[in-house]
Amino acid sequence: MQDVIRLLPDALANQIAAGEVVQRPASVVKELMENSIDAGADHIELIIGDSGKSLIRVVDNGKGMSETDARMSFERHATSKISQAADLFNIRTMGFRGEALASIAAVAQVEMKTRPRDQELGIKIIVEASEVKIHEPCACEEGSSISVKNLFYNVPARRNFLKTDSIEMKHIVDEFQHIAMSYPDKTFILYNEDDELYRLLPGKLSQRIIDVLGKIYKGQLVACQSETALLKLHGYVGIPESSKKTRGDQFFFINNRYIKSNYLNHAITTAYESLIPEKHTPFYCLFFEMDPKHLDINVHPTKTEVKFDDERTVYALVRSSVKQALGANNIYPALDFTADVNLMTQFENEANGGSKSRSFPDFSRPKPFNRSENWEMLFDENLRSGPTGAGHSSLVEREMNTSSHDPVTVESKFHTISEKEDNKSGQVVQVLNEYLISPVKSGFMLIDKKAAFERIIYETIKEQSDKNKSMTQRCLFPTTIELNTSDFQLIEDILPELRSLGFEIEPFGKNSVVIHGIPADIANENEKELLEGIIEQYKSSKNDLELAIREKLIRSLAKRAAQNQKKNMDTKEMEELINRLFVCKNVNYTPDGKSTFKLIDRTIIENFF
Repeated sequence: MQDVIRLLPDALANQIAAGEVVQRPASVVKELMENSIDAGADHIELIIGDSGKSLIRVVDNGKGMSETDARMSFERHATSKISQAADLFNIRTMGFRGEALASIAAVAQVEMKTRPRDQELGIKIIVEASEVKIHEPCACEEGSSISVKNLFYNVPARRNFLKTDSIEMKHIVDEFQHIAMSYPDKTFILYNEDDELYRLLPGKLSQRIIDVLGKIYKGQLVACQSETALLKLHGYVGIPESSKKTRGDQFFFINNRYIKSNYLNHAITTAYESLIPEKHTPFYCLFFEMDPKHLDINVHPTKTEVKFDDERTVYALVRSSVKQALGANNIYPALDFTADVNLMTQFENEANGGSKSRSFPDFSRPKPFNRSENWEMLFDENLRSGPTGAGHSSLVEREMNTSSHDPVTVESKFHTISEKEDNKSGQVVQVLNEYLISPVKSGFMLIDKKAAFERIIYETIKEQSDKNKSMTQRCLFPTTIELNTSDFQLIEDILPELRSLGFEIEPFGKNSVVIHGIPADIANENEKELLEGIIEQYKSSKNDLELAIREKLIRSLAKRAAQNQKKNMDTKEMEELINRLFVCKNVNYTPDGKSTFKLIDRTIIENFF
C-alpha cells in the first residue's frame, strides 16, 4: 500500500494557521498593537488604508528587536513569551502564540523596520507569502514599524469574503478602542487614510472612556472598585439612564486583556435588576486583576474567551461589587454585603431579649361582603387578593394567549371600562394607555396601539420609498449630533439609504452630523433621539443577513416612531388608527412578526364566567 500521509509545506501550513489568526484586517491590528504593548511602547500609531485591505501600519517607540530576533519573529511557533509548558499558566503578556507575524506574512506583503535603543542602525525585512525578499540594515527610529500591505492578495477567496469598507473599518476601530482603553497611561493615535480619527493622550481611565466613546458618557459614570483574595476589580459602570437596548458599550478586561463573557454580563445585568427597562443593557468598563493560574485565556485563537476555575465566586463578587457601587451613589439601596442577613436577624432578636412573635395579616380568605361598602372598591380588593381574581387572571391568559398578567392588571382593565360613563354601543375604548377595545359582531377586538402604529408607519414609508417619493419635513433649526467613532462610521455607510427615506443629513466635522430634515410622516419627533434610536434599532437587526439595508432602516424607523406616539387619544383618533390599520396590506402583524390585534369571540367571553 502506498503511503499517503506527508508533511505540509511551510508556506501552506502558514496559510492554514492564518485562517485562525487572521480572519479580517482587524485581526492584524489586534496582533500588531498587542506586540507593541509587549515591547514596552507608550506611544503607538495606527495608520489604515482602504479599511485595512491595502495598508495596516503600526508604529511604536518600544524597545525594538535585534537582527536575529527580527528574522526569527517571522518563523512559526517562535516567541519570547514561553519556554516551558508551565509558562502557559502564568501568562501576563498580550501576544504569545508565536504565530502572528508568520501567519500575517503568509497572506500579505509585510515590511518591518526595527531598531533597539542601544544600536545606531536598524533592520529592514520584507516578506511576501512567507518568503523573505529583503533582509538588510537601514536607518530608522527607535522602536518598530510594521506595514502589512495587500492583505489576502494571494488568497483571493478570503478577500472576497470581507465585508464592506465601513464594516471592516468598524471592526478595526473596535480593536483599537479595546487596547486604548486597556492602557489609559499610553498615547494612541489612529489615522484612516489622511483623517485623524483619534489622538488619545495619557490620562485617567474616566477621561479615556469619554475620549474613546464620546461625551455622551460625561457625568454618567459610577466608579466601581473592590478587592478580594481572588481578584481585584476596578472601573466604571453607567447610571441606569445610560442603558441601551443593544449591547455594544460593555467592556471586560482581565489582566488588561479584553475578553467577552456572557456569564459575567449576566452578573452585571442582574445587579441592575429593577433599575433599567427590560431587555436594556447597562454600560460598564471593568478591569479584573487575577493570578493567571485561576484562568485559561487560550480557549480561543483570538484569546477573547476565558475560563475561570471558580466561576460562581467570580460571578457573586462582580454582582455584589456593582450593587455596592450603585448603592454608594444613591442609585441602589445601600446594603452591607459582608454581613449574613440571617445572622443579623438572630443577633437583633437576642439583643431584644429573645425572639418575638410577629403578627402578619391573614391573606387566606377574601374580605367578607358588606353592603355598606362601595361595590367597586370591594370588587377591586377581592380581585387583588382572593382566589377568584387569580383564577380569572389565568383564564384570561389562556384564552387570549398573551404574556403573563397579574390580577391587578386584569382589574385595571375592568376598572377603566366601568368608569367610562358615556360608553355607547360600538364605541372604541382605550385601556392602560396601550390597548384599544373595539366591539365587533362576534365579541370584541383588542388592539396593541404601538404594534398598530408600527405596521402603519412601516407600510407608509416603504410604499413611498419603493416609488422614490419620500417626503422630507424641514427642521426649524438644524440639529448637530456628536456620535462616537463607531456610530459615525455606521451612519456614513447607511447615509444614502437614510436620504432615500427622507432624511437630510450631512457630516459635520469629526464624528458629528447635522440634521436638516426628517421623514414627513414622523411627526413631533426629537431629531437627536430619532437618529440615535434608529442607530440602536439598526444595530440590533444588523445580524439578520436576509434583510437589505433599506429594509432594516425602514423597520428601525417604524419601530422607533411607534414608541413615541400619543398615549391619550380621543375617540376620533382611536377610530382613525383602526381604520388606517385595516387598510394595510398585512394587518395582522408588525414587520418583525408581533401580533397587532387579537379577536375575543363570544365563546371566550362566556368562558370567563
